[in-house]
Amino acid sequence: MTHSAAPSRLSPNYRWVILALLFCAGYLNQFDRQTVSVLKATLKLDFGIDDAGYAVLVNAFTVCYAIAYIASGWVVDRVGPKRALTWFIAVWSLATVGCGIVHSLWLMVFLRGLLGLAEPGLFPVTIRTATAWVEDKGRGFFMALGTIGTSIGGITAVPIIAWLTIHMHWRWAFVLPGVMGLLVAAAWWKFYREPERPAAEAAAEPAAVRPALPWKSLWREKALWGIVLVRLVSDPVWYFCLFWMPGYLQESKQVSIGLLGVIGWIPFLCANVGGLAFTALSDWRAKQRGLLGRKHLVMLTAVAGPLCWLVPQSSIAVTILLFCLIAVLCNAWLGSLAPMIAQLFPMGNVASVYGISGAFGASGAILFNYLIGQAAGRFGMEPLFLAMGLLHPLAALIMFLLVREKRPAAAPVALNA
Repeated sequence: MTHSAAPSRLSPNYRWVILALLFCAGYLNQFDRQTVSVLKATLKLDFGIDDAGYAVLVNAFTVCYAIAYIASGWVVDRVGPKRALTWFIAVWSLATVGCGIVHSLWLMVFLRGLLGLAEPGLFPVTIRTATAWVEDKGRGFFMALGTIGTSIGGITAVPIIAWLTIHMHWRWAFVLPGVMGLLVAAAWWKFYREPERPAAEAAAEPAAVRPALPWKSLWREKALWGIVLVRLVSDPVWYFCLFWMPGYLQESKQVSIGLLGVIGWIPFLCANVGGLAFTALSDWRAKQRGLLGRKHLVMLTAVAGPLCWLVPQSSIAVTILLFCLIAVLCNAWLGSLAPMIAQLFPMGNVASVYGISGAFGASGAILFNYLIGQAAGRFGMEPLFLAMGLLHPLAALIMFLLVREKRPAAAPVALNA
């Protein structure tokens, strides 16, 4: 007998139980993802690899992440958030435990790939759950709260992993969070329920009650291509913060792993607080001017992109400040694109659209990771920071041109004889 996630007459306040579970899942999702970046110098020494070898380890995750993002959105729309997220958390947690046990680089590459197959499913589940439980005027903030666990995972991963490495062994940084993830998977399976959404609330949102578009028709939507190209261009900056920033601080700014544990979490804290504040402001603008208000606010932040150009010449303190601002910029974009998708597409398509866009974002990161691995040793990091500074302004131009609500077709005008 299967556990049902059928619509129930639970109080709207039950959404906070679901939010707490999404927070825990998000925390472990980011913690498990970031372990390799914090341990970059340690893993390079233990496995005898250079930056090109490390890029292979990173891209094993990122390639699988990109491929699975499209499929994960489809899975969520097909089987629902309850079963989907239970599977996703269980698989990524087992892969994480495995990384702490294996002694072969290629087995770790395989397990990081498995992690990449499972982790992207969290985000289509979050947007699908928020679309079902929360009305548009507060949805962006709810999504931000739901994914705030990922930011806090990024904040605490650096000092916790550094502490475990210094006082125990780096392998515990994989095993402990992996075991915790299995407990979260069990809790999600037990407690998740679908809401019985009030009809009046649904009627206020045309996208929520529109029938889902067929898969082939979805790819013909101009707004879909706008969203996916925006993420293709802008996501590599955030992936750099996740996978390369800790190692960059250690290798280019001579930051020890102990000092990294003290300062390396600060950009992720700023991303967390700044991104949450920005999504609240974005919701406020959406109440006033709908999608246009949200879109214009996001585009305005792209002026901060060229701050990347200042990083190579800066002191450690200024570098951390710049990474803080860059991380806020990235989270502001990621936090605002999800409610845009919910405004633009039927509820039956939102998980798929988010999955497709995430796949394109990860694909951009794959290419950028490869360029970093090939170019860093030969040319240094300066050309890469120059390129990163241009990505968000380019994404803003794409958003301006392509991300628009479809106008309803005009009714035919009757001619009097």
